[in-house]
Amino acid sequence: MPLVLGENLRNNDLAREAAAIIDTCVSCGQCMVNCPTFRLLQDDWDSPRGRINLMKEMLAEQAPSADLQLHLDRCLTCRSCEAMCPEGVRFGRLLDVTRELIEPAARRPLRERLLRRALRAVVPYRSRFTALLRLGQALRGFLPATLQVKVPRPRAAGIWPERTHARTMLVWQGCVQPALAPDINAAAARVLDRCGIRLIPARASCCGALSHHMAEPDEALAFMRRNIDACWPQIEAGAEAIVMTASGCGAHVRDYGELLRDDPEYRDKAQRFSALSKDIAEVVAAERNAGRLPPLPPQAPSADRRIAYQAPCSLQHAQKLKGVVEGLLKHAGYKLTPVAYPFLCCGSAGSYSILQPELAAGLRAAKLETILSTRPKLIVTANIGCLTHLAEVSPLPVKHWIELFDETLAAVEATQAASRANA
Repeated sequence: MPLVLGENLRNNDLAREAAAIIDTCVSCGQCMVNCPTFRLLQDDWDSPRGRINLMKEMLAEQAPSADLQLHLDRCLTCRSCEAMCPEGVRFGRLLDVTRELIEPAARRPLRERLLRRALRAVVPYRSRFTALLRLGQALRGFLPATLQVKVPRPRAAGIWPERTHARTMLVWQGCVQPALAPDINAAAARVLDRCGIRLIPARASCCGALSHHMAEPDEALAFMRRNIDACWPQIEAGAEAIVMTASGCGAHVRDYGELLRDDPEYRDKAQRFSALSKDIAEVVAAERNAGRLPPLPPQAPSADRRIAYQAPCSLQHAQKLKGVVEGLLKHAGYKLTPVAYPFLCCGSAGSYSILQPELAAGLRAAKLETILSTRPKLIVTANIGCLTHLAEVSPLPVKHWIELFDETLAAVEATQAASRANA
């Protein structure tokens, strides 16, 4: 039976959109086994079906409850439920729409408001975040152990290729990755340089995902419009793709076309912007398939080839690129250990690890338990959020897969050079 909106919401476009998505749900419960918070808490209200039932009550009765906000806050927006849903319910979009509806009506406690405002004032702004991180790194030795693990050590970027090629792509810098791990984009630039592609930084700032998922739509849209304006001259100059090395940013940028669909000035540009967005794994896989990636021997040199791959939710569920990174790592000669429950979130989820630290820690512990039980020598992932979240407590090194791929290619080249020198 179709959901009947409360009288005051019947002319609300967001409420109508939410109701239309809810009407596609048949309450079968198949999503529940895939839901990380339900598996952790064993609470029906912390499952997709339970949250949808709470949303139904709110939309019909027009009274956002504290319970609804609590259970929506606990959702990671991992979209694992979408992968399992036989009806194709767009739960991620439903969650964002409902959060936007209830945020003005359900006033948060002062502490929560201040924390969320502080995150939005620092994290999306690269210079502010970098300055704060560098201060933390300088004082790291004086911090208590519980805080030291949250301040990663500085990482050097390494060489960024300067060769000019006929093909050019942009690489998304984002807000936190340049400060936390500048070596990731540098590694991507070196890999694509070998394929005859020049990778240059996109003139963009924060993608807007943080504001969007915190129910600040105007702020999020402003970030998106600024990014389109900043990158548009680079796109018109011939950049053939916007390469994403942080899958969380990539998932949001792919939605620019939809999120700006009602903006006549930006609609067409946003659709092209989204179409140009490619995860680094897509780009490298395409170059391999086209024969432009340098050939790799069946067992390329490496210190140890037994690794565990943690697939970010933003890559496997939101962008639906399951298996692409895994295929590239196998192509490079690595043995991937069989990690149980690969569809479950590690608990990072953007700002989630800060706003829901206890749940995030529980999810991370479960993820690491399944990873470490397979006895890998290294953990690799495809998103800076997952990387830093796992690395806080992991007994094993955690890397971005493109770094490992770059190292493999460099090792092969060094071996080939040595062979030629000895010939």
